[in-house]
Amino acid sequence: MSGHEESEECEVIAPVGAPPGLLEAFWRYDKALLGNDRPTLDELFMRGPHTIRGDGQALLVGHEAIAGFRSARARIPTRAVVQLHVQVIADDAALLMARTRDGDTTGLQTQLWRLDGDRWVVAAAHVSLPVAPKRIAPFDTTLWRVVGDPLAAATAPGPLEGIGVAVKDLFAVAGHAVGAGVPAWLAEQQPQRDSAPAVAALLDAGAHLVGIARTDEFAYSLAGTNAHYGTPPNPAAPGCVSGGSTSGPASAVALGQAAAGLGTDTAGSIRVPASYQGLVGLRTTHGAIGTDGVLPLARSFDTVGWLTRDVRTSAAVAGILLPGTEAVAVRRTVRLPEVEALARADVRDAFTAAVQGLTESGQLPPAEVVELPRDLLERWFAAFRTVQAWEAWQAHGSWITGHPGSLGADVAARFAQASEVGEEQAAAARELTAAAREQLGEWLSGSVLAIPSASGPAPARSASGEQIEAERAATLRMTCLAGLAGAPALSLPLLRSADGRPAGLCLLGAPGADHSLLTLAAGLEIAP
Repeated sequence: MSGHEESEECEVIAPVGAPPGLLEAFWRYDKALLGNDRPTLDELFMRGPHTIRGDGQALLVGHEAIAGFRSARARIPTRAVVQLHVQVIADDAALLMARTRDGDTTGLQTQLWRLDGDRWVVAAAHVSLPVAPKRIAPFDTTLWRVVGDPLAAATAPGPLEGIGVAVKDLFAVAGHAVGAGVPAWLAEQQPQRDSAPAVAALLDAGAHLVGIARTDEFAYSLAGTNAHYGTPPNPAAPGCVSGGSTSGPASAVALGQAAAGLGTDTAGSIRVPASYQGLVGLRTTHGAIGTDGVLPLARSFDTVGWLTRDVRTSAAVAGILLPGTEAVAVRRTVRLPEVEALARADVRDAFTAAVQGLTESGQLPPAEVVELPRDLLERWFAAFRTVQAWEAWQAHGSWITGHPGSLGADVAARFAQASEVGEEQAAAARELTAAAREQLGEWLSGSVLAIPSASGPAPARSASGEQIEAERAATLRMTCLAGLAGAPALSLPLLRSADGRPAGLCLLGAPGADHSLLTLAAGLEIAP
């Protein structure tokens, strides 16, 4: 095709061939367009009032209007034609469609050419605006460690079809390493060959994994702040911490980026972020779901749990991960005034009003006050923290000793204290936790215990370390009860602080009463 400037990279597709002179005219037009040769462009457009040109923003009618548009054109195209389709309509008419590329953007131009005497001219033209290739939006690295589309697909159809899951970075996910919120730890890990059974069960039930979400360092925190990766957002309380240590999954669910967040709860790591972000958070009965493939913190209290935006979705996940036990009715609602007193005044008032309303309406069984002396609560709490610290150091102390400076100041201080717990001290604490479990088991038998999920709403990100630690200390005295009892605990977004931040009302049931809690919760409503 001598006599024109056809691109060597252009693919010309003309099923019945191109009429003589048409392609030469097209490539002459293209060269003039790239060189802003207005006289040639005017020459190659049909004269008269009916010639048209459109570009998605404006429609120009008439040769003079089109010529006037070109005279004011500031941007000269730099694109190249990479594919040209020729459709012959008649002996004197042909439709040309050209695909163009300019760097990493693509465009499309369509032209109707007519034979005017012995020369081809454009009677109508349309130019599409350049379109950038579809890109995956940058993901929030304070929330996600890795994401996919999906990261792992469902392995079979099932009742959880369409449920996207954010997985806490403690669970084994096939093909990915476990990061535990610690960059130095992650750098030494190898990709997991198999997913943790809890993860695999969700995939087998039709769910898919959206991604692996952040956690506090080795899950030894309740704030959701990570010295290395930052703090995941809290859309329910902007400017406040997310709550931890299942921080990333909670934020993913609250933001609508996942329907469920799979995590762990040792001392409140599901319930606290649920409370701070207005979610439903279930800590399951200790041992009801295996923790194989889950990095431990304190095996005596570690449990698998999840966060959702509603009870129905939580119950659907429970139907897959928990044994198929039937819900058992409860006869009373236990109240512990000494525990309730740990809450901030406005949250305590909201909790008291909510429980009173729910019991008076019959949505919860009648309330009965049980005395838990403050000194006994303190002894139970000290024993819980001692066993937790001992087991946390047994799990990670050797690595931490060999990697000084790898942890943020708050978590490093926690592990430093844990390193000082002796075996005899831990054994004595275990005796007291066993006694606490027995006593709590008696109170929970046929009952539901209602307490605030946390001592207050989510602290501000600007809060001092001392303030956050004070909030943590008060909250742990509440949350440790479920760990001591080995009991299921369900945080429900039923409360508000005085300034409108969400807060949770937590229901504890007897060990094995997970489904009973969900059944009970499905019918709870707070009057406005």
